[in-house]
Amino acid sequence: MTTETTEGRIEGRDAEAFLRFVERFASVLADSGWPRMPARVFVCLLAVDSGRRTAAELAETLRVSPAAISGAVRYLTQVNLLSRERDPGSRRDVYRVHDDIWYEAAVRKDRALTRWETSLREGIEVLGPDSPAGRRMTETLEFFEFVQGELPSLLDRWREVRDQLRARTGLSESS
Repeated sequence: MTTETTEGRIEGRDAEAFLRFVERFASVLADSGWPRMPARVFVCLLAVDSGRRTAAELAETLRVSPAAISGAVRYLTQVNLLSRERDPGSRRDVYRVHDDIWYEAAVRKDRALTRWETSLREGIEVLGPDSPAGRRMTETLEFFEFVQGELPSLLDRWREVRDQLRARTGLSESS
């Protein structure tokens, strides 16, 4: 499956407009702290209808080397923003971004918050709760505990909104 044709189209879309969008959104992510190439790969996968591409297809679409794709997909799989799959009977890996990727990222952040809270408690003990640094650590801990307490209801509300959106637009989870 090739993503680009000789007519300069990607999935029936103008290839140059598609790439400009990918670059702009990837720049926004990079400005937020994302590594540049993983941001480009992630946005490309978000922007293709199937949400799936091989490394060769990603390299062709983004006009970069396969080595650049390799490092980017390694990073994105390590942070669980995409998965690596293999089609039956194929030797090629296919990289996929799932429809609920932001929801899943929020769930994983909830687990990270628990680890951060444990470290903060240790820091408060070491620094002393009444020292200026200890008070900063305590406020940080309180903030993370607040966020973690609010996250389950926020995610429940998101699922309701998402389900309404899918019902309105006729999209399903597998679309």
